Amino acid sequence: MTNQFIAFWVNHQKDMIGETVDNSSIILSDGKSSKNILTNSPLFWHGSQEPELLSQLNFQKSLLDFSKPVIVLKKNDQWYVSSENALSSESGKWEVIATCPPFLPEFLGDDSFKATYSVKYPLYGGAMANGISAAEFVIALGKSGFMGSFGAGGLLPEKIAKGIKQIQEALIDQPYLINLINSPFEPSLEERTVDLFLQNNIHNIEASAYLTITKNLVRYRASGLTQNPDGSVNIANRLIAKVSRKEVAIKFMEPASDDIVNSLLEEKIITAEQGRLAKLVPMADDITVEADSGGHTDNRPLVSVLPAIIRLRNQMQTKRNYPQPVRIGAAGGIATPESVLAAFMMGAAYVTTGSINQGCLESGASSHTKKLLAQMEMTDVAMAPASDMFEMGVKVQVLKRGTMFAMRAQKLYEIYSRYESMDEIPLLEREKLESTIFKMSLDAVWGECLKFFTLRDPQQIERAEKNPKAKMALIFRWYLGLASRWSNIGEAGREMDYQIWCGPSMGAFNDWVRGTYLENAENRKVADVNLQLLTGATYLYRLNILESHGIRFDSLIKEYRPQM
Repeated sequence: MTNQFIAFWVNHQKDMIGETVDNSSIILSDGKSSKNILTNSPLFWHGSQEPELLSQLNFQKSLLDFSKPVIVLKKNDQWYVSSENALSSESGKWEVIATCPPFLPEFLGDDSFKATYSVKYPLYGGAMANGISAAEFVIALGKSGFMGSFGAGGLLPEKIAKGIKQIQEALIDQPYLINLINSPFEPSLEERTVDLFLQNNIHNIEASAYLTITKNLVRYRASGLTQNPDGSVNIANRLIAKVSRKEVAIKFMEPASDDIVNSLLEEKIITAEQGRLAKLVPMADDITVEADSGGHTDNRPLVSVLPAIIRLRNQMQTKRNYPQPVRIGAAGGIATPESVLAAFMMGAAYVTTGSINQGCLESGASSHTKKLLAQMEMTDVAMAPASDMFEMGVKVQVLKRGTMFAMRAQKLYEIYSRYESMDEIPLLEREKLESTIFKMSLDAVWGECLKFFTLRDPQQIERAEKNPKAKMALIFRWYLGLASRWSNIGEAGREMDYQIWCGPSMGAFNDWVRGTYLENAENRKVADVNLQLLTGATYLYRLNILESHGIRFDSLIKEYRPQM
């Protein structure tokens, strides 16, 4: 059978004209030829090498040769393709129907983003807490022209320091990010983490799950500010804020508040010069708009929230007139070439991937978890209580296929909401919790909490001993916190309790790679996966350019499949 992969349409209408020809598999019509935009005259091709007769194979080959143009030609009712740029208004036998210029994956996105972070590609791998985005993950991306964010959230400073050392030894001149996650119930942990950043000359961080600007965020930002000889501000400590709400985004678009700056000045934590300069620059250089994603998420669609925050940025830029406007990137649902290109077409300066990276070889997840991720569908997700913001009722998005974590975690939150202390929980309910979820007595769990928080944040213990409900929260958080660790280390016997942060994009990615080498989880290398996404987006972008000339394609051509 003939593959009908190109259709020409008259004036971009839906009525197809012409007949199928068997050689080139093309549906012909009286489509309009390309014209010289200056003279409005038809274009002709006068190349030195004979063009190839148009077929699906050589057309796709031409599209994938990003360094060369694609030129669709017509002669004697036959269709041809060439990559030789030899166009002229001078009449000839080769009529030019459509043209597409050279366009490489690294041409996507905002040039200033790539220059600021010394990356080749406008994409970074977002942080996944508890070291899921491990040092190996960050190093692999950094060595391949991308940037990765180390998942420091949930880790003690000692483990963060170990990860930083490994990354800095491997990436001498290549870029990387270290994540700083909001810790509203563990402020001392956030302070110690920022201390660590400043001591180790960490100049690029990704701040996530913040609801407002904290003192430690301002301390990090202001500590890297100096004035250039020309009077401009030199920003040494750069910050990418991951947000999903306009009311949070605007706080990162504004300079640090006077109250926080003055407090830092009074405590002599920053200098007077740093305090003055902090009022001249936004809190963040870049804002990653996080749509429906794994982990902390508001489940908002990217097509709604990204344009809204871009408009907000434009308004803020009109007000503040920063020398470098705050760049806006896109995250959440970035898992296929179509979603990558859509984000850039909506104005994203860069894109950020998340869930799909957890299934890659370099992530800190266990092999069992990676296999579950490789099998999931888009609907295999659920919302569950978050460990770090349990008492606030904040939820995270997790995988529900192959695990009972979401259901069990929700049960704990329901009990927490119903009772004021552990003693109020009915005996039968308590025994059920101990046998099915904790698999040890709640008193033993409290003993484990004492050991853990004595090292992590002793103030949590002091608070719990004064407040029975806070004590219950710590005990329940023991399960929530360990569930993600069990997933990472592949804890035997706890598979049904694995907490696997994941968004529906993982299922979309699996759909896209099905039938290719990337279907097998053992073939998923993080740099390759992300480059395939950008390659596919570039391929589709070039198709869109050709379509703007009146060419239409069927599904055989309009889909890019991962290629080794």
